[in-house]
Amino acid sequence: MKTICLYFEIHQIIHLKRYRFFDIGTDHYYYDDYENERSISDIAERSYMPALNTLEQMIQEHGKYFKVAFSLSGTGIEQLEYHAPQVLEKLQDLAKTGCVEFLAEPYSHGLSSLANEESFARDMKKQVQKIQEYFGQTPTVARNSSLIYSDDIGAQISALGFKGMLTEGAKHVLGWKSPHYVYNCNMAPNLKLLLRDVELSDDISLRFNNAEWEGYPLFADAYIERIARLPEEEQIINIFMELSALGIAQPLSSNILDFLHALPACAKEKGITFSTPTEICMKVKSVGNLDVPDTLSWVDEERDCSCWLGNAMQREAFQKLYSVADRLLIADDPRIMQDWDYLQASNNFRFMTTKPSNVGLDRGIYSGPFDAFTNYMNILGDFINRVNALYPEEIDNEELNSLLTTIRNQGDEIEMKDKEITRLKAKLEKLEPEVKEKKPVKRAAPKKAKATKKAEEPKAE
Repeated sequence: MKTICLYFEIHQIIHLKRYRFFDIGTDHYYYDDYENERSISDIAERSYMPALNTLEQMIQEHGKYFKVAFSLSGTGIEQLEYHAPQVLEKLQDLAKTGCVEFLAEPYSHGLSSLANEESFARDMKKQVQKIQEYFGQTPTVARNSSLIYSDDIGAQISALGFKGMLTEGAKHVLGWKSPHYVYNCNMAPNLKLLLRDVELSDDISLRFNNAEWEGYPLFADAYIERIARLPEEEQIINIFMELSALGIAQPLSSNILDFLHALPACAKEKGITFSTPTEICMKVKSVGNLDVPDTLSWVDEERDCSCWLGNAMQREAFQKLYSVADRLLIADDPRIMQDWDYLQASNNFRFMTTKPSNVGLDRGIYSGPFDAFTNYMNILGDFINRVNALYPEEIDNEELNSLLTTIRNQGDEIEMKDKEITRLKAKLEKLEPEVKEKKPVKRAAPKKAKATKKAEEPKAE
């Protein structure tokens, strides 16, 4: 029986402000608060809330038959916390239905998997904790930023304890193979791979409202019919996209939500079910290894990492950012680490791309790739100066780790002693009233008793 795995990504970049060379050393706040509030509020109103309301209606109408999966970046969650908490509340309502699965992804939505294994592990673990906090789920399936994947990354994900991972069903990787099967990582056979159906996904997220597309207009029954006509042995249909495709890339006026709403009913008529990624990983066996020696992603026609690291500017910024990665992992300063998460976001590097793209790229405040590079490097210069001020370069990582471990141990010891002092004080306060009650009262001997005693003595005859 064929099953559809429907998945949506929710991510929102933290927009950087215009930061000039002369701001280095004087201004340590790097963000455009106005643009951050404007952009996330706009997306929440035009896309996230209408789309999530529609998905909620689909669950209410079809019960456990319809299922859907989401992943959220940590930076996206933070923006929703500040400016659109209603989106998180709606996602929490969806989580309670039991028909929604939340996946894990890098907290920063960054490229740490390409640079530093420990940073990548920290990114994933931090986001798992965030998902547990908000939705009460512990993710068992992961996805990397923009579905970035390679054999090495798959091995890292498996070592972190995940059972499955999403990635792109790119033609240059699959060759003659179909994306409609479950595969496994070449270097970690226990990690199952779910591959995005590029054509079926992009028909919704990229082409739905394109009147010049040969498939226009696209109707739900015709779309499901295409899935039903696939060879009988091709059972897994993975449709992955950004949630913002519903309302932003494809405007609500295109009736994109009506199309989405009609999919379960049409699928049920054809005997096609819906499944979450974990259900597929648990129930369906892998048909074999997938060899991915080079990194792939779901971005641009090349489906690689050239949109982030394709030119010298991007590579220079990337190398400089991760040059301090090991020191930051040792130090773990809260304010520094927050800036580190925001500066890692992959969008910062994509703004510097010089590649032509079929998908429009909004560079925000930047006039071009060099402008984006200059602004980012100014901010990065100030950030690295702050890191070096806290943890000087002349102290090597091993020595720094030793010093910070000593400081933490001393802090833990002081904290334990403070707790012991507090406990003893409380015990003393409890004992004081009892001591006062039990304290003996000194009584004076009665004088009359002595007089009586003398009276009772026999008189001399």
